[in-house]
Amino acid sequence: MYVEKDFNVTGMTCAACSAAVERSVKKLPGVKSVTVNLLTNSMRVEYNDETIFPEEIIKAVEDAGYGASLKEKSRAKQETQKAQGKTSADREIEDMKLRLKVSILFIIPLMYISMGHMLGLPLPPFLSGVENAVSFAFAQFLLVLPIAFINRKFYTVGFKTLFKGHPNMDSLIAIGSGSALIYGVFAIFRMSYGLGAGNFELVHRYYHDLYFESAAMILTLITVGKFLEARAKGKTTDAIKKLMDLAPKTARVEKNGIEEEVPVESVKVGDIIVIRPGESIPVDGVVIEGQSAVDESALTGESMPVEKRPTDKVSAGTINKTGAFKFRATQVGEDTTLAKIIALVEDANATKAPIAKLADKISAVFVPTVIGIALVTTVGWLLAGYSFEFALSMGISVLVISCPCALGLATPVAIMVGTGKGAEHGILIKSAEALEALCSIDTVVMDKTGTLTQGKPQVTDIALYKAKSEEELLKIAQALEKNSEHPLADAILKYCREKETPLIEINEFKSIPGKGVEGYIDGIPYFAGNEQFMKEKKIDTAIAEQLSARLSKEGKTPLYFGENNALLGIIAVADVIKPTSRQAVQRFKQMGIKVVMLTGDNPNTAEAIRRQLDIDEAIAGVLPHEKDKKIQELKNKGQKVAMIGDGINDAPALARADVGIAIGAGTDVAIESADIVLIRSDLMDAVTAVELSKATIRNIKQNLFWAFFYNILGIPIAAGVLYPAYHIKLTPMIGAAAMSMSSVFVVTNALRLRKFKPSALPISQCDNLCDVRGQVSVIRISENNLLQNKSEEKEIEKMKKVLEIKGMMCEHCKMRVEKALNAIDGVKATVNLDGGLAEVESSNPVADEALKHAVEEAGYEVVSIKEAV
Repeated sequence: MYVEKDFNVTGMTCAACSAAVERSVKKLPGVKSVTVNLLTNSMRVEYNDETIFPEEIIKAVEDAGYGASLKEKSRAKQETQKAQGKTSADREIEDMKLRLKVSILFIIPLMYISMGHMLGLPLPPFLSGVENAVSFAFAQFLLVLPIAFINRKFYTVGFKTLFKGHPNMDSLIAIGSGSALIYGVFAIFRMSYGLGAGNFELVHRYYHDLYFESAAMILTLITVGKFLEARAKGKTTDAIKKLMDLAPKTARVEKNGIEEEVPVESVKVGDIIVIRPGESIPVDGVVIEGQSAVDESALTGESMPVEKRPTDKVSAGTINKTGAFKFRATQVGEDTTLAKIIALVEDANATKAPIAKLADKISAVFVPTVIGIALVTTVGWLLAGYSFEFALSMGISVLVISCPCALGLATPVAIMVGTGKGAEHGILIKSAEALEALCSIDTVVMDKTGTLTQGKPQVTDIALYKAKSEEELLKIAQALEKNSEHPLADAILKYCREKETPLIEINEFKSIPGKGVEGYIDGIPYFAGNEQFMKEKKIDTAIAEQLSARLSKEGKTPLYFGENNALLGIIAVADVIKPTSRQAVQRFKQMGIKVVMLTGDNPNTAEAIRRQLDIDEAIAGVLPHEKDKKIQELKNKGQKVAMIGDGINDAPALARADVGIAIGAGTDVAIESADIVLIRSDLMDAVTAVELSKATIRNIKQNLFWAFFYNILGIPIAAGVLYPAYHIKLTPMIGAAAMSMSSVFVVTNALRLRKFKPSALPISQCDNLCDVRGQVSVIRISENNLLQNKSEEKEIEKMKKVLEIKGMMCEHCKMRVEKALNAIDGVKATVNLDGGLAEVESSNPVADEALKHAVEEAGYEVVSIKEAV
């Protein structure tokens, strides 16, 4: 049976290290796959637990020259370890800081002694002159020893991996700085011999060719780079750290009416938790008493607090804002939403994107190749007639400038920042493969119910005929439908509650499956159902044919209501479109992605939704088991397909697609089958996921380009190709500084992803902007069959507002602001440059925040928004 386990790996410093570990473990029988992450110093192995054991995997890593241990998966134990001491990242930074301080402490006097006389600085008499050459050299040797000792890890790891046949970055540094040290010791002996033999020419030659300062500077500059790299790498895990810090460490549990504060690890399913204003919620649960507004922004990215009442769910890590309440714990420990989010983000960071394979292949042969180039360089300059000191300097420069740290970090740092940023916006990316695949999709297929639409029918239109008023029709509808089990009845009852419709009694209620319901109110028979049912009851519906046809064309279901043999009116019910669905479809199309709707609904409903949202293609009447087949058909045409769905019937299609995206409010099966999970049921988050994917892959390509470009450019210069013509050469010290900065540059470039922002408005600002439901339309069917439209029996007035805008200076500014405002659905804007004013008119209500956001996105400042006079 194949299992998957995570291991900690110690001693890795570059891409060659991770490649060596992967090769060693892959050789083991029973190992199916190995993924090593240089950034997190971790390894994920999938293996047959009947063939091989974790101890054998650990031994294989150790045989390659590194350390390994099984990773602790328990969140509670991780938190305990974290509380008991510093994290490994913190310890690494502190170790680097100590090494850096010691190195700088000794490098300053060393550089003064070795190079001060070149700047005319005085030296002590016992170190001056050729006659004191041995003292001069020995003083440098004593100063370089503490630097070499504090940075001995380069030598212990570097030579260990070299002798095991897996040379890495440390091997290059160890060979380069070690060569300089050994040559310096050799020079001391030669000068000592020269002084004894009276050969001052020999002494003078070695007096100027000491390399102690080069060895020390190489170690110091590499340590500076590693320290900056460690600090920058620490920032890449900020998103996970923030998530881990969200949940409180204790919970207030109520038992037998007594409140007791206990460690959150002690909370059990079923415990009653008491939450006061301003407190964080420790575990997942259901509110049983009280009400409040809860800030869920850390989990979902939703900026507006969410009202919570009895029966509503609350999640660990969210913050209570106003009232106090009690809730019953339903998910604790690693089962909470927060813990699952953290686990998903960490799992994604443990995977490797396909784009990283190129770097892995190169790094596997890179270090041995560099050692070969350094030897060829040294021998080449010797054969060309140059001094051994010159040739050695060139060889050392090649070694220290070529370390493949940047190659190894190019992909994992960007993946970690990208997945962390996704988690901040309520987007959980399960793997690096999914993140990369999402970047290249050209077709997005969406389920309709629950994805594009709310998934819950709502009243959209009311048509009155014999009924004198909306309230009269609603009273009869409520009485008839309150005992019905039909889903459409729930929509009508909900609307009646919203309108506070008075309850009236009904007698002799009867339900006729597939047709409707009937009953008596005050001895008078009333009926509710479809058109066929009305005809059976001898109720004439001809007057409503035009209206019924229009409603059906719009994807709405008309329910007829009759009294005796007269038509009272019609209530239309539909599964309404989500507020941001239209905006999401438009954004996908702007990115060049084809949008396809896949639904089991009838063609009329599907076409109505397609028309309203301007979807490219609607495939209707698809049975659950056929969705998977439709996805395969699209893939067979060469299209890269992303599937977005939320139901059990979407699970096969989610798994079949190149990238499966599950709406977070959907079923567990859909979420398990998907590659990406959207915590909120908001399609704009799918758009954000694509944008984040493109930004992350673009960042990785930039990192790989600079890592490759740096080595392609740096190695030939270090080898001295420019020296014969231009006398340009890189000293070992310059090479060490350049190598260090390349790694820092790659990590810093990846950190730019932390500034990523979605291009679209969050859902809280889109409710009015994209509200396709609007108000319930109430109309009266006249005797002459003309439809006189009303909205809540009131005339809809156009919204008119004036915006005062700061920062517009030219016609170009005016055009940008007009374009930004007119892009909002239903808005018509005119900008006056002289007064800095924009007049906005819309037939739909638009939130001030949406107007302000549009102007600010265009690069200008909104001073005020007022109603037009």
